[in-house]
Amino acid sequence: MQFSSTLIQGTLIKRYKRFLADVQLTDGSIVIAHCPNTGAMTGCAEPGWQVWLSPSNNPKRKLLYTWEVVLTNQLHWIGVNTHKANALVKEAIQDKKISELIGYQNLKAEVKFGEENSRIDFLLTAPEKADCYVEVKSVSLLDNNLGYFPDAKSLRGQKHLRELSYVASQGKRAVLFFCVQHSGIQSVQVAKHIDPDYAKELKQAMLNGVQILCYRCEINSEKIYINQSLQFFS
Repeated sequence: MQFSSTLIQGTLIKRYKRFLADVQLTDGSIVIAHCPNTGAMTGCAEPGWQVWLSPSNNPKRKLLYTWEVVLTNQLHWIGVNTHKANALVKEAIQDKKISELIGYQNLKAEVKFGEENSRIDFLLTAPEKADCYVEVKSVSLLDNNLGYFPDAKSLRGQKHLRELSYVASQGKRAVLFFCVQHSGIQSVQVAKHIDPDYAKELKQAMLNGVQILCYRCEINSEKIYINQSLQFFS
């Protein structure tokens, strides 16, 4: 995925109120950027790190910049825009980059499913194949080369696991897809120390037949795309 416009480089001053970030641009000016990430962003938002922003031409927008990418002091690239995860996975599926998800003819987004009034990120279908429900999660929490999910307690994430379990119990294919937007992550593990309830739900989901897929992205200031399968540890 090529960024739709040339990103603007700057230095992070601080992230605050979850959705805001003060950034000093290379010309010395300071702007407030939208931070499209509702997570804790642990290890992803340290003051002084280099960041890249996408500009908006919409004069009605309150904030004219969106924070897209950060480069850490360890030279790890991180995609902080979690809204990009679904688009990245969709692109990879359509380009047949996800070997486990090849062979489906149709892809629909935001389809109602389950028993708790949920919407699945993607529904893949094809004649003579069981419907495949794919839920996407963005991973960016790094600790000793391991990526962890979730990075904060997630009741919504637990709900999605229950819904995937229900789908699997109906004889359909259910997939939890971890989209890793951090170049330093070498494998992914459930964050039992952060959300033990999520870990329990995930264990039960796997026992019920939910499949786990993990793929890492190649990231720089010009583009981001899924390019490598990673191992998952429950």
